[in-house]
Amino acid sequence: MEKENINPWKTLSSKKIYDNPWISLTEHQVINPSGGQGIYGEVNFKNLAIGIIVLDENNYTWLVGQYRFPLKSYSWEIPEGGGPIQIEPLISAKRELFEETGISANSWTEIQRIHLSNSVSDEIGIIFLAQDLSYGTSEPEETEELVLRKLPFLEAYQMVLDGEITDSLSVAAILKLKITHFNS
Repeated sequence: MEKENINPWKTLSSKKIYDNPWISLTEHQVINPSGGQGIYGEVNFKNLAIGIIVLDENNYTWLVGQYRFPLKSYSWEIPEGGGPIQIEPLISAKRELFEETGISANSWTEIQRIHLSNSVSDEIGIIFLAQDLSYGTSEPEETEELVLRKLPFLEAYQMVLDGEITDSLSVAAILKLKITHFNS
């Protein structure tokens, strides 16, 4: 166990090479675990990734469809977004759910924390289950052109199995909920 806590990397120098309100990029000059000299790029996120899997009393859930600029393709996902690190994640989850769907929930359960791409970033994702729902009108941000889709949870699960849902927060949330709520 002791070896697990020993850092085999040696940092020679670090230089921040990009910074905006959401991310920064640092380039490190390093000695790698084998003793070779090289570089390591690290993306630092300034927000938490927040995902919400919604489940109503009839086992329906909601997906959000949108075009994802970095992927250059359309994506079906659970409601999700960023939450400032200094704010309680549940506050951000409630805001994101309402903004994207118009849904409010009286019951909230944190079901998973994950690292989204730990080979190059420090981004942490927190996933909540939202239940006991009430409905209003969504208020998406100006950068979001969203399509909402209500469907049986097991249909969303099948979309994960079929590769139609590939977003990591969505895949983790749907699989976790399938294991914890639908395997009895």
